[in-house]
Amino acid sequence: MLELCLDTSDGAAVAVVDNGEVVGRAREDSPRLHAELLTPLIVSACDAAGLHLNSSPWTRICVGTGPAPFTGLRAGLVTATVLGRTLGVPVYGVASLEIIARQALDVLPDRDQVIPVTDARRKEVYWGRYCSRGPHGLYVLHEPVVSHPEALLGELRSSDAVPVGPGVDLIDSEAPTGLTDPADPAVLSRLVSTYLDLGRELRVKPLYLRRPDVHGG
Repeated sequence: MLELCLDTSDGAAVAVVDNGEVVGRAREDSPRLHAELLTPLIVSACDAAGLHLNSSPWTRICVGTGPAPFTGLRAGLVTATVLGRTLGVPVYGVASLEIIARQALDVLPDRDQVIPVTDARRKEVYWGRYCSRGPHGLYVLHEPVVSHPEALLGELRSSDAVPVGPGVDLIDSEAPTGLTDPADPAVLSRLVSTYLDLGRELRVKPLYLRRPDVHGG
């Protein structure tokens, strides 16, 4: 099974996964150049894996669906959708906060719950609360929301959850050492497989949580 995995919730990141093994990666942390950088990053990850984007036997494309600011998230979802149609393979979406939660729980065996946090701008954060469902899946304990950091602090005080992810420095709390990384798209491979086995619908639908800064009407 050959998978192309993308996430643009925080910068732009690509992973090529072959039968569960990561064989190529590429990442750019710029918060504003997703559309310009994503295709070169995909080509770079394919090159690292010794593959050609248009002629390799892809099985599926997996993409993070946010939450994230409008422009960057849209670039990732549109790219994944177009590639799926061009290559003739299915495209599956999973919330980017779930990716961060799963990668944190992988290295926190003594913890039951995590709250992934990312920067929503406007002095707000995106967050949700999750716990493990076996070694590869998750239970959603609190659906993703956007709020001021103070609201998240109340959630942390009322639960045993650990804050993780790149937005932790925006709240008055600390994450375990090394658990402030953005979403690793390679984790999508495991989440997608687990959710499909459970019969979950994995729509490629953006999770904005609020309207874009510029809109009509």
